[in-house]
Amino acid sequence: MDSTSAHPPHDRPDATEAPQKRHPASSPASSPELADLRMRLHRSRRQYPDFPSPGILFEDILPFFADPLLHRSLIRALELQVTDSYGQKQTPDVVVALEARGFLFGPSLALKLGAGFVPVRKQGKLPGATETAAFEKEYGKDFFQIQSDGIKPGQRVLIVDDIIATGGSAAAAGSLVKKLGGTLLGYLFILELDFLKGREKLDAPVNTLLSSQEERS
Repeated sequence: MDSTSAHPPHDRPDATEAPQKRHPASSPASSPELADLRMRLHRSRRQYPDFPSPGILFEDILPFFADPLLHRSLIRALELQVTDSYGQKQTPDVVVALEARGFLFGPSLALKLGAGFVPVRKQGKLPGATETAAFEKEYGKDFFQIQSDGIKPGQRVLIVDDIIATGGSAAAAGSLVKKLGGTLLGYLFILELDFLKGREKLDAPVNTLLSSQEERS
């Protein structure tokens, strides 16, 4: 997760990213069920202005997990998004989630999809042989690692996290999947901070359930 939940207000977009080729936009809701689930989740998330510092708007997805019905709705919506995007025959063999909030729903989604679950963690947190990838943060570099036997060559992999902001950490996770010989199907996020253009750093299809740019009703 990269800068994840904290971002500038909508009227102060980040203008540092140069235009690049964009990957396909999030798949539109193809069923009334998915559309209804998205609306339910959209109305339940919270935003906190000036947190953790002035000028930052914090996106809070924790209400999704505090209510068991919302939690179930989230996992079902993610499951439908995957099957709508990749079809029943191209669902992932492995779901890879990023530390830390990706761990809140990654294992549950993997179980629903009949896939394995593999975590990507900060450097030094995983035992045994690992692969490492660097990514840029606001105040310097950080490093992600994955266990070297976590993905077998040719396995189809979906990378998930709570929010896509600048895209750096997700791109690092994608590079780890490829180092292990996995086939990267794409990325799936609950929320996207559109104005940060993070998807432009990713070299596989990107899908999100919600957008932070939407007006809340």
